[in-house]
Amino acid sequence: MRIIAGSRKGHRISAPRGRDTRPTSDRVRENVFNILGGVEEADVLDLFAGSGAMGLEALSRGAARAVFVERDADAVRTIERNLDKLRLSARVLRQDALTALAAEAGAGRKYDLVLVDPPYDVYSELEARLARYLPAVVADDGVVVVETDARIRPQLPLEERTSRTYGAARITVYG
Repeated sequence: MRIIAGSRKGHRISAPRGRDTRPTSDRVRENVFNILGGVEEADVLDLFAGSGAMGLEALSRGAARAVFVERDADAVRTIERNLDKLRLSARVLRQDALTALAAEAGAGRKYDLVLVDPPYDVYSELEARLARYLPAVVADDGVVVVETDARIRPQLPLEERTSRTYGAARITVYG
């Protein structure tokens, strides 16, 4: 995997070993950021961060700050190594993504870009809790990007901008 654009364009990044993490492909990341347009000075929340590829891409493209949330210890170490390698700084929380989302909502924190990429097989179980907390953390002009299995059509209480499939993945953009 590599960073597609921005100040760290072309730099390679690592993914955690094993099958527990499914990094968003370069092609899908490129298309997501083409849909989003500029992310300069954005505050980013990357839930179910895995390798951190989406949040790292946002930082490379000029996002001001990022918070990566991932419960898997190996994935957290991979995010930290990728940040070090790219000479980027961000907050990395080793925590359940829904617990962190609820805490961020409770604290009144707002984000310009929220990235949601849970394991495909559990999205349906998580959707009600995501629907409860996501609207509270999205800034007024903020955007939420949800990656799911291509067969799943997320139903969140946000204004859907677009939903597109890329192979086995569906990207739904709200905002």
